[in-house]
Amino acid sequence: MNGPAHPGGATRTGVSDLPVVAMIGGGQLARMTHQAAIALGQTLRVLAADPAESASQVSPDVVIGSHTDLAALRLVADGATVLTFDHEHVPPEHLHALVAEGVNVQPPPEALVYAQDKLMMRRKLRELGAPVPDFAEVRGLQDVVDFAEANSWPVVIKAIRGGYDGRGVWMPKTEAEAEAIVADQLAHGVGLMVEQKVPLRRELSAMVARSPFGQGATWPVVESVQRDGVCAVVVAPAPKLSDELAARAEQLALRLAAELGVVGSMAVELFETAGPDGKPMILVNELAMRPHNTGHWTQNGAITSQFEQHLRAVLDYPLGDPSPIAPVTVMANILGGPQTPAMSMDERLHHLFGRLPEAKVHLYGKGERPGRKLGHINITGAISGSLDDAAYVADVRERAERAAHWLSHGEWSDGWDGK
Repeated sequence: MNGPAHPGGATRTGVSDLPVVAMIGGGQLARMTHQAAIALGQTLRVLAADPAESASQVSPDVVIGSHTDLAALRLVADGATVLTFDHEHVPPEHLHALVAEGVNVQPPPEALVYAQDKLMMRRKLRELGAPVPDFAEVRGLQDVVDFAEANSWPVVIKAIRGGYDGRGVWMPKTEAEAEAIVADQLAHGVGLMVEQKVPLRRELSAMVARSPFGQGATWPVVESVQRDGVCAVVVAPAPKLSDELAARAEQLALRLAAELGVVGSMAVELFETAGPDGKPMILVNELAMRPHNTGHWTQNGAITSQFEQHLRAVLDYPLGDPSPIAPVTVMANILGGPQTPAMSMDERLHHLFGRLPEAKVHLYGKGERPGRKLGHINITGAISGSLDDAAYVADVRERAERAAHWLSHGEWSDGWDGK
């Protein structure tokens, strides 16, 4: 049936009796979830702040409005089977109001709050016995000084709410550096916490999914390579990760999803570090209760992608098979270069496919600017390879990074000139 026009000129057009999934946020995660919805015969309804946002460009069912506006939230939820999220920044009181009005919100606000508030998350994880870095709330500089005296400098100061891709995170090495950060942030009303700076071996991510029925599924634990606080590369599965530690990480992620009541896809970002005995151990860094950058490899490297799985989960369908289809898949983010290349993105794609026809490109419809996530590349390794073969893994990773660098910079990282 046809419905009234939305703000911004969009209209609702329902042509099937399949479920309607509404997603808060119009970014690339919503865009890629919409692509998965198409295969299931569904249309993803999106609440976007602007008609030019990534998901707004592809979904025929868009509400233009703010995620902080309860009226806009009500409009996007109207008639939807379930309401879910591209980001976690919706005010909890609005979500509780929607639930009270009968809206099916997944993940529920009681779970989502632990992805919204880092201090609440740390406290809850500690209560559940999950391994986390030591931490403390910051009400003033003395809290940071006392924490550093007990744990040593440098420390990590984090904004309790908001912040991503390195934003809202500071690593002061001295009291003077910490004083400037704390004074500025508290003066602007930003809640803060302080935690240990963990001596990292590397960062890992355990992606899982859970349905309201309680079914769970987990993809292999991956290695996440960060540059300037931004995920640059994901290697799936994580090389040189023992079966015991991988199983521990997967079981931890599944347990947390169940204990917190999460529904949908969830990323548990992890630190791999050395325990007191020198053996590898994991600590929980962050939770993301939605599809996540470290799960983008699943679009081309797993039987069921994180986006399809998220839809299955929030609709309480039986979950799909998360098994990988190749010994290794590498995702490399396409990050805007310091200068926009003279060559158009379309022309860069022509050259990329000519040289690396195996590259699977996912662009987000965004304008180019330095450091911005423009898309990502997935490259799957040959079936005959092995994750234990370092040269094989390095080759797949090099091709993925070379492809992403070409689309970002318009130049080949290996110096090739096309001749």
